[in-house]
Amino acid sequence: MNVPPTSHYYIGSRSEIVAFLPERYTRVLEIGCGEGGFRSNLRSDCEYWGIEPVISVANIAALKINRVLTGTYESVKNELPDAYFDLIICNDVIEHMVSHDEFLKEIRNKMTFDGYIIGSIPNIRYLPVLYSLILKKDWKYEPYGVLDRTHLRFFTKRSLRRAFLEHQYDIDVLTGINPITTTRYRYIWPLFKILLGLLFGWDIMFTQFAFRIKQNQ
Repeated sequence: MNVPPTSHYYIGSRSEIVAFLPERYTRVLEIGCGEGGFRSNLRSDCEYWGIEPVISVANIAALKINRVLTGTYESVKNELPDAYFDLIICNDVIEHMVSHDEFLKEIRNKMTFDGYIIGSIPNIRYLPVLYSLILKKDWKYEPYGVLDRTHLRFFTKRSLRRAFLEHQYDIDVLTGINPITTTRYRYIWPLFKILLGLLFGWDIMFTQFAFRIKQNQ
């Protein structure tokens, strides 16, 4: 990804994902750890690994977490121990994978039998994206967001669920997060939102989906 080291990509604690953490974890891997901001949400006594492709950003993360591997997941995966991590974090990462199918297949080898994967992924059915596509007849890549120009994969809630199930994961949670907000039309928006939700589905109101999955036992 050609993203400046000062980008919002690398900072922030992603506190909205905390609710999806499992009760117990001891060895954690965060793929796309950025500057290590998410580390502050977890217990201090866990062993924490990170993967980060930008060297300058990885150096900052190394001050906060136990071990940082510099590179993409595909380039460093052989440095990860097998059957080791009981929690893997993928906050807005899978959409950047060359092959999400290969990732979901291979990452199982790095997990304990009772391990979890949590994270988030952009929603391609997000209302502003649909508005641009259907009414404006446009699909414009942006520096960030759902149509981030570095995204290689796009998901709806249904297609994401199917991907998890096809790779033999049990889905604990799969739900929308970061709903659309607007200060325009504040008096009619609540009613309009209900109408849109009933017509097109409530998933269009969310920027992303958060998930918690585990290996199918």
